[in-house]
Amino acid sequence: MINKDRFLEIAIAKFTRFGCKRFTLDDLAHEMGISKKTIYETFDTKETIVTDSLDFLLKKTELEIVAITAKKEANPILSIIEIYRIGFLFVKNMSPAYINGLKKYYPKSNTLYSDFKLRFTHKYIKELLVKAQKRNLIHATINIDLTCNLYFGNLENLSSRSSNLFETYTVDEILEHFVIIHLKGIITEDYLKARKS
Repeated sequence: MINKDRFLEIAIAKFTRFGCKRFTLDDLAHEMGISKKTIYETFDTKETIVTDSLDFLLKKTELEIVAITAKKEANPILSIIEIYRIGFLFVKNMSPAYINGLKKYYPKSNTLYSDFKLRFTHKYIKELLVKAQKRNLIHATINIDLTCNLYFGNLENLSSRSSNLFETYTVDEILEHFVIIHLKGIITEDYLKARKS
């Protein structure tokens, strides 16, 4: 009998590191110390495993994000930074082979991942930017939709470039240059005054 959560946790760790096409069910069975037959008692196909393991990871990550956004009195600017730290740690562990494998071989999983990316940017980040604008923490002239599309929509590109930025820079360095510097350009004097007091 497979502990399904533990199995999915190991599967997603291996798939994101090596790519879901390259890391086989034989490899996964060996890693878990079980037979492929045992795997097939719980899962119909490898595609089901790829999809379920990604869903497991996305739900776990989204729970962390929701916990941040649920804090009613939290500073929305600092919440965006905190969410992006989670996002960077999420993407840092994804090999380009994994992302490309989803696109090429696992359309259901790719849709699941694409939907998550849209929620990340156009739900959570956008809602925090709207909240910040309503509180006069970012300039009223900022077009939030455009800002989300230009600056906050391509998180995975940091690891899928020919030179993975996470191999060269720390998460804090990338966070500073990718998120914080941009946010500094759109915050108001009210935000700066509130931060000083």
